[in-house]
Amino acid sequence: MTARRILTGVLLLAAPVAADAQLPGTRAPGAPTTLTAEQQAARAIYKEIVEINTADSVGSVTRAAQVVAARFRAAGFPAADVNIVGPANAPAKHNLVVRLRGKTRGKPILLLAHLDVVQALRADWPRDPFVLVEEDGWFYGRGVSDDKSMCAMFIANLLRYKREGWVPERDLILALTADEEGGNSNGVSWLIENRRDLIDAEYAINEGGGGTLQDDKPLFHSIQAAEKVYEDFTFTVKNTGGHSSVPRKDNAIYSLSQALLKVQQYAFPVELNAVTTAFFTQTAKVEMPSLATAMRALVANPADTAAARVISTDPRYASMLRTTCVATMLNGGHAPNALPQTAKANVNCRIAPSSKASQVRATLQRIVNDTAVAIVGERPDRTDGAPAPIHPVLLKATESLTRQMFGDIPVIPTMSTGATDGYRLRNAGIPTYGVSGIFSAPGETNAHGRNEKLRVKSFYDGLAFLYELVKQVAGPGQPVS
Repeated sequence: MTARRILTGVLLLAAPVAADAQLPGTRAPGAPTTLTAEQQAARAIYKEIVEINTADSVGSVTRAAQVVAARFRAAGFPAADVNIVGPANAPAKHNLVVRLRGKTRGKPILLLAHLDVVQALRADWPRDPFVLVEEDGWFYGRGVSDDKSMCAMFIANLLRYKREGWVPERDLILALTADEEGGNSNGVSWLIENRRDLIDAEYAINEGGGGTLQDDKPLFHSIQAAEKVYEDFTFTVKNTGGHSSVPRKDNAIYSLSQALLKVQQYAFPVELNAVTTAFFTQTAKVEMPSLATAMRALVANPADTAAARVISTDPRYASMLRTTCVATMLNGGHAPNALPQTAKANVNCRIAPSSKASQVRATLQRIVNDTAVAIVGERPDRTDGAPAPIHPVLLKATESLTRQMFGDIPVIPTMSTGATDGYRLRNAGIPTYGVSGIFSAPGETNAHGRNEKLRVKSFYDGLAFLYELVKQVAGPGQPVS
């Protein structure tokens, strides 16, 4: 999609959003009826980048980077501090790195968000997924929650700091990157390997955390300090095949199916770490009594299988307990009248940080217990999700702002069950924490799915939260006279 000009985007804010066919979902409470100038500016940026298709296979992150870079240059950022960089063999996968100069009293702080999105088919959506729609207190569109909301907030706030003449104690670096969702040109990896100088920082603020709502009220605010390790295993069964009129017992599809059923029925053992122990300890203070009791029991004794069963009934918490593996893709046979010669499945595992891919592969081989099924992993052992203590200044600022904006709710360290680019930075020696001030009810955003959405109120709350948070952690600074 073509980006709107900045002036046009701002003027459109005063017009009502078109009301096309009703999208599924209920009205989200609390959306502002009028917008401040800063909210209008952020919404214009949000609209602009959502309406640029940045999907891995057909979109262009570079186009979005160019449009955003133009805003920074127009705002007076020196050309040397606005860099669009990336692999020469992937011209649509370039990254934007912008630096707001401070007083150099400490290493920079990196603000990380990814511009790429998961592909969205127009036929699956009631409206064009690459048009920002605001309706009934929701924003709809591909990337509105993952991760263009955070992109827009960081962009708008950095421009606001410049406009207000605020000079932080240390530099602030904004990196908007490519291929976090997949693809062969991951922006963070490329920057680490080729332009570490542009992003080197004391620590990074990223996606992965955020607030949880219960009955539309804040329940707790989380800071991501670890994440599970992503690994795909290919299950393959080969056979000589033959004519379908003469079936045999050793059918490749049947063997594969039996192996996958064993994976479905197996539960990996509970593996708590420093982050998940703290998470369940703190969450027990605000959860319903049955879950709270089970959380306390499991923290006291990770071998308490009864407590683990209770916690596992809630999808929000089940996969935080242990490594999980699930079949995600199938391919088998070559003709409708022939016995299959090959059957394959992809089994996607999210591995607890205290385990290794080689250990998980060995477990899968043991539970399948069939030499006809070959199990191969794609990557060597890694430590992607290693927990890290939360930086004390960031933690204190998050706790203070959370109380001010969202009430007396706990701030809880969390381990993401999905993957972010944070692990790449952690492995490179840059601690990375997911914190945003964006609140949602479990599962409501439908990120990666049809009709992805975000509460309008949550967008503006996150904008305000990150504006203040970054100011606090980067130092008070003084306006330029």
